[in-house]
Amino acid sequence: MIQTENLHKRFRTVTALDGIGFTARDGQVTGLIGPNGAGKTTVLRIIYTVMRPDSGSARVDGLDTITNRREVQRRIGVLPDTRGLYPRLTAREHVRYFGRLHGMNGKDLERRIGELIETLGLTEFADRPAKGFSKGQVRKVALARALIHEPRNLLLDEPTNGLDLASSRVVHGLIRNIRDQGRCVLFCSHLMHEVASICDHIVIISGGRVVAQGSIDELLSRTGEDDLEEMFLSVTGGER
Repeated sequence: MIQTENLHKRFRTVTALDGIGFTARDGQVTGLIGPNGAGKTTVLRIIYTVMRPDSGSARVDGLDTITNRREVQRRIGVLPDTRGLYPRLTAREHVRYFGRLHGMNGKDLERRIGELIETLGLTEFADRPAKGFSKGQVRKVALARALIHEPRNLLLDEPTNGLDLASSRVVHGLIRNIRDQGRCVLFCSHLMHEVASICDHIVIISGGRVVAQGSIDELLSRTGEDDLEEMFLSVTGGER
């Protein structure tokens, strides 16, 4: 479970977060959505320990992301907004490296790498150096890195951006399977049809604040809209 409480963050004169608070529960896919610049990526960076809030707190499975940073890192898998790969390493070597960072080794690690290569469709380029990979190939490798240690909590920033339809469906299936195993998924996407397809709970932020949250049906009922995009525009003041 992931919890944030009263998160504030400023960058010089810009207020990125102005009291963000929400809970992403186990056994659910929680969608964190909002217009560009709303603060989504800042929230994720605080949760996955690369940024500190000015005030407020974030917890993963009850562990504070500042005071229990290492333990939090063991419990999360992250697909961040930037997904750079080492150009000389192969896809397989990238995934193996991240597995070892999480204490995995030997046959168990190689078995897990093989599973992800097959599931995510990396077979054709698994042993090629990453230099020259397409955007979709980079995305698949980055997702495999995030999943290698089977984390209890998964943070995904635009996981299907650049993927074709078949690959996107595979990713959606993986997310649903992780949810059905009782794990926690926090998911950012600009694609409303994707949000509608896989999210159990939605948190909408705008201007650094939570402006609405609930299930899709609850939010549609609350706003009187019958379309997810129109509901989104309604609660964010028309921002996309």
